[in-house]
Amino acid sequence: MRIVVSEFMSLDGVVQAPGGPEEDTDGGFAHGGWSHPFFDPEVVGGAFDEALGRAEALLFGRRTWQTMAAAWPERAGDPFADRMNAIPKHVVSRTLCDTALTWENTTLIAGDDAVARIGELREAPGGDLLVMGSPTLVRTLLAEGLVDELRLVVMPVLLGGGKRIFPEDGALRTLELVSTVTSGTGVNVCTYRPVAAGQVD
Repeated sequence: MRIVVSEFMSLDGVVQAPGGPEEDTDGGFAHGGWSHPFFDPEVVGGAFDEALGRAEALLFGRRTWQTMAAAWPERAGDPFADRMNAIPKHVVSRTLCDTALTWENTTLIAGDDAVARIGELREAPGGDLLVMGSPTLVRTLLAEGLVDELRLVVMPVLLGGGKRIFPEDGALRTLELVSTVTSGTGVNVCTYRPVAAGQVD
């Protein structure tokens, strides 16, 4: 399976709480819901529809999974929501237990075994394993070289601080820009894939 990361991101690299004011207030973050003014159904919505359409399973960190699990089951009847609810899901956590997995078709990946288990999923046959949100998990996946594609929905806003997905370990990682689409609201949907060492022109 390919591991594909899809993120709403500010121009200064913040991915925290794009969906609503109470989504994630860690660190005193006060700009929850910042993505809404820039959303458009065709480009931004289309990017997520396409990503979900290609996915065979979803992968989340605990906080993002809990946010999604609290929202999507109530939206049943909408095609996107029905797809979110039906598709297999994996959540990485050191604190959740199986009895807490109330969102249908969810499997727990123990935090201590996450890198090895996700590596096994990546080596298995199949389509895309899609990661949304989950900045701590994504940072680990990038650091471990387990991301096959980054789809960044970059919005023209500066948030001044918040959670980011990029490792800060001093390592050089080169990416290839595969495609970019710009919306009328100034959003750039940029798709990147890692370039193996020694393959840069």
